Amino acid sequence: MDQWFEEDTPIYQHPKDPYKRIDILPSSRSIKVALDGTTLAETSNPLILLETSLRPRYYLPPTCVNWEVLRKSSTETYCPYKGKAGYWDVEVGGKVSKDLVWFYQYPTAESALVAGHLCFYNEKVDVWVDGEKEKR
Repeated sequence: MDQWFEEDTPIYQHPKDPYKRIDILPSSRSIKVALDGTTLAETSNPLILLETSLRPRYYLPPTCVNWEVLRKSSTETYCPYKGKAGYWDVEVGGKVSKDLVWFYQYPTAESALVAGHLCFYNEKVDVWVDGEKEKR
């Protein structure tokens, strides 16, 4: 089999779990993302994506990202809830962190709000929410 369908709609990788859902909430929380002391992004208008059993993800507008440290990656992944993701590597202090940032250029209809926003792996960077540093 090379494609899943829900009725006539093609879906990515596997069918959705009926016990999982996502919510995308516009927020005015202050979000700062850094790696090894270098600020990667900072905003006060993130989108917070909540997905059942996963930690919150902060999708940031492209205008708040430090593009000088990003390098385009060839990696692509697929999510049945959000669509096809593209990635960026981050280069700080001569060290490249592979696929540290992802984005959905053309997300699924239910995730349309995150189109063009960037999300950093919370587990691999330092994130401050309203001035409080999150645990990795």
